[in-house]
Amino acid sequence: MSFTVEQRGNLNTSSYRLFFKDADGKYISPFHDIPMYADEEQTLFNMVVEVPRWTNAKMEIATKEALNPIKQDVKKGKVRYVANVFPHKGYIWNYGAIPQTWEDPRHKDADTGCCGDNDPMDVCEIGTKVCSRGEVVKVKVLGVLAMIDEGETDWKVIAINIEDPEARSLNSISDVQRLKPGYLEATVDWFTRYKVPDGKPENHFAFDGQFRDKDFAVETIRNTHSFWKALVSRQSDAVGGLNCKNMRVSSGESPYRCSEAEAKAVLDKTSPCGSDEPVPSTVHQWFYYERKK
Repeated sequence: MSFTVEQRGNLNTSSYRLFFKDADGKYISPFHDIPMYADEEQTLFNMVVEVPRWTNAKMEIATKEALNPIKQDVKKGKVRYVANVFPHKGYIWNYGAIPQTWEDPRHKDADTGCCGDNDPMDVCEIGTKVCSRGEVVKVKVLGVLAMIDEGETDWKVIAINIEDPEARSLNSISDVQRLKPGYLEATVDWFTRYKVPDGKPENHFAFDGQFRDKDFAVETIRNTHSFWKALVSRQSDAVGGLNCKNMRVSSGESPYRCSEAEAKAVLDKTSPCGSDEPVPSTVHQWFYYERKK
């Protein structure tokens, strides 16, 4: 199964959108129409890459827009970039989401004691390749970190592209600790501090910041998939303006199924692809602060 992307608007502006197409060239939603499993028998998952490693633009699946294109997050009228908090540069993994998952904001997790953040599950892909925005990669799950972001559960799945040269050696979170010493600690540090330059407090974690193993991670993904199924079948009401329009979920399972004409009409309302705007020079600055013990 292959997918392509089509850019609309201008990169580094609020008009930028990256829409997805299937192998037949039909527009689809990366949130709802790309399967969660790349290979269910081997427990491999699809990952939609939102942010390539080392970049700063805070890109995300637009869960509240029709067809859920990737867009740059906007705050106070300006597109957002994550700061370079010493010693990190941009995102330190390929960052993205597992399609057909949803962290239900009305479900209080028994382990974290907090409800979901109303988004698909996030993925940190730790392989050697720098992926492209909008790329759909098959990943092997290794573990998961439970971040608590402003009182909400925000799972961070640790995974590796199955085509990566290191994939054969990395099969568990303990393998990451053994073969990439310091990487998991850097991951916790990154998520702890990345919002501080924006004037927000450090993030906290369930399980004292310890990673849960592969089995725990896979079970958590499956749970969020069941929440997503309830969402698109309208057994669970969408909250926070979520858009559930889809092209591939069977009409018997989803009342949100739309036609090709409706999908094309969504594209027709967006700006045509234009020239990239320059990235502000401040994005390349480094932010240093001494952590509180």
